[in-house]
Amino acid sequence: MWSVANQKGGVGKTTTTVALGGLLAARGLRTLLIDLDPHASLTAYFGLSPEGEHRSLYDAFLEYKQLSADELKAICQPASQPHLYFLPGHVAMATIEKQLATQGGQGLVIQHLLSLLQNEFDWVVIDCPPVLGVLMVNALAACEQLIIPVQTEFLAIQGLERMERTLKMIARSRQQDIPYLIVPTMFDRRTRASVQCLRTMRDTHQDKLWRSVIPVDTRLRDASSAHQTPLQFDPESRGAQAYQQLLRDLLGEQRPQLRKVAS
Repeated sequence: MWSVANQKGGVGKTTTTVALGGLLAARGLRTLLIDLDPHASLTAYFGLSPEGEHRSLYDAFLEYKQLSADELKAICQPASQPHLYFLPGHVAMATIEKQLATQGGQGLVIQHLLSLLQNEFDWVVIDCPPVLGVLMVNALAACEQLIIPVQTEFLAIQGLERMERTLKMIARSRQQDIPYLIVPTMFDRRTRASVQCLRTMRDTHQDKLWRSVIPVDTRLRDASSAHQTPLQFDPESRGAQAYQQLLRDLLGEQRPQLRKVAS
């Protein structure tokens, strides 16, 4: 189970979640994407309104102690690709911390919900909110691998530093480190700022940094407008190919030697 998080918005979390989910589903793996962000960008990605009257993860959080596996499965929606599903979010998720304030174990709700679905899905990827709170704590407590997309610009590096401080705090709480991989996103080799930012990440985070980058690619934006995964929309696009490389590396698969990105 993977979580995709960064304490800064606009760095490519939702695109990364959808892209990896689509690639896993294309391998025949029953894949569930969970929209844990109150902005519900992943839900909107697949054409469902974040403010709609559909049942959502918000309902699952409120009812998690009574919810059956079949009831939770019924909340999950089919996405645009075979074997791919999503557990929709809702803007009401912004109130969930206050709603659960009097209940114990509020940081373990996602773990409990996933235990209900353990026979339904082969893989789960969570799209996290950009702020530290009970929702992000849920995602970090449940995940086996954390993916941190970082836009190659200097304000995003500050978000990465906040994220790393959060990880240290969570690791102390659960007495176990959370494996994580930093993924440079929106890289534009034509701009000095992007190249310098990538060089800085390599100097300061080499041991946790993915060896390649997700490039700036308008086809990724076009895919979201079409409510399709990048693999569906244009499998030969630079963005889709980069995510293919990322998935192979996350799974530890043998792959051809990559051309080094200039920095």
